[in-house]
Amino acid sequence: MTALSSEDSPVYLRLRATIAAGILRGDYHAGDQLPSVRAFAAEHGANPLTVAKAYQTFQDDGYVEVRRGVGMFVLPGAAEALRVAERETFVTTHWPRILGHIDLLGLDARDLLAHERA
Repeated sequence: MTALSSEDSPVYLRLRATIAAGILRGDYHAGDQLPSVRAFAAEHGANPLTVAKAYQTFQDDGYVEVRRGVGMFVLPGAAEALRVAERETFVTTHWPRILGHIDLLGLDARDLLAHERA
């Protein structure tokens, strides 16, 4: 669906990015239940309908399954599939913008990488 999101993204995409990061970090493994919509909304100060929309994107993309009356659970292979999708979006969408900004500022990518390691 979409890559880890930025501050100018719609709220549901920012919430989705938070959940995606949790799956990619291993906070939620295959078979784990995601927090309920209400709990996640309360924790992040969001509208439950907005959280439900974010959760729906994971169901639409095949990363989670809904067990009616129980909750939403991470499917086997979700982290790997999500990582592939996020990498593709980063390389095709985010990286060109980042590289353009680097060029605009007259920065050298090698210097930036050296600075990060310092």
